[in-house]
Amino acid sequence: MASLNSITTHNPKLRSFVKPTVREYPGRFNPLCRSSTSPKFRRNWAVRSVTKDREAVALEKSYSKESEKPLSVHGPDNFNNSNSEGKGENDDEVERLLSRGINAAIVLGMGTLAVTKLLTIDHDYWQGWTLFEILRYAPEHNWVAYEEALKTNPVLAKMAISGVVYAVGDWIAQCYEGKPLFEFDRLRMFRSGLVGFTLHGSLSHYYYQFCEAIFPFQGWWVVPAKVGFDQTVWSAVWNSIYYVVLGFLRLESPSSIFKELKSTFLPLLTAGWKLWPFAHLITYGLIPLEQRLLWVDCVELIWVTILSTYSNENSKARISETSEAGSRSSSSSTLKE
Repeated sequence: MASLNSITTHNPKLRSFVKPTVREYPGRFNPLCRSSTSPKFRRNWAVRSVTKDREAVALEKSYSKESEKPLSVHGPDNFNNSNSEGKGENDDEVERLLSRGINAAIVLGMGTLAVTKLLTIDHDYWQGWTLFEILRYAPEHNWVAYEEALKTNPVLAKMAISGVVYAVGDWIAQCYEGKPLFEFDRLRMFRSGLVGFTLHGSLSHYYYQFCEAIFPFQGWWVVPAKVGFDQTVWSAVWNSIYYVVLGFLRLESPSSIFKELKSTFLPLLTAGWKLWPFAHLITYGLIPLEQRLLWVDCVELIWVTILSTYSNENSKARISETSEAGSRSSSSSTLKE
């Protein structure tokens, strides 16, 4: 039986009535539509599939290699490292909690002792007193006891007040720097309190007497003259003493102490001019001679915060500079070798 194509080819009359049909043969180009079976598409599809297959094979090989690694090479080491890091963190946490507990015991113990001493000033004869009477007369009797201590041993009384003020001022400075309330540096606070106890109280006692001796006048200009002398000569002397003694207590070298003093001398002197002239107008104008140090120590809580912050920031900067210089020198020596 003859096909339709063969009939149309042999019969030219029927050729115009029959439309040619398009048959899609696999592997041949179709001019009417671009099917997915075109050679170009198949070639691109083949390239993409081969690329994906190669990537998949490479990934599987990498996974297989990692899975085939023996556990004894890296596994135990990583486990030991994690254990050592965990032990170090636990030790640091225990040490921090212990230090915080010691600091809290010191602060709470000293605060309780001070409040107890202040409130029990009349404990010998307060039998029958009410709580209101104790709170009413305790401040007045404490002031009387302070004046009696100034008469019997003025230098020791002023040393004790300055020591407490300088220790508390350093504690405030550490809290201002961002440390938590009970995570302060005990050694740093002890150094500041020691400087205040041994030097500031005693030297200030003799300085105020010396200042009265060189200005024995009664004119209106005496108070500004005393303030000017205090804020030039005495401030320069005391700031230098404070920095030098603290540097020696930190076991620093004389060259580093001199460098710190040179870099902070003028900034501290000018910073004091923003605070002390107004305070000393009251010091030399209204406060009696024997009571001046107590008033000055009340203002010193602010000033010691500034002094301690300056001193310890510069000390940390010098320590970091020396450590960096040492690391650079060691690295350069190793490179030369």
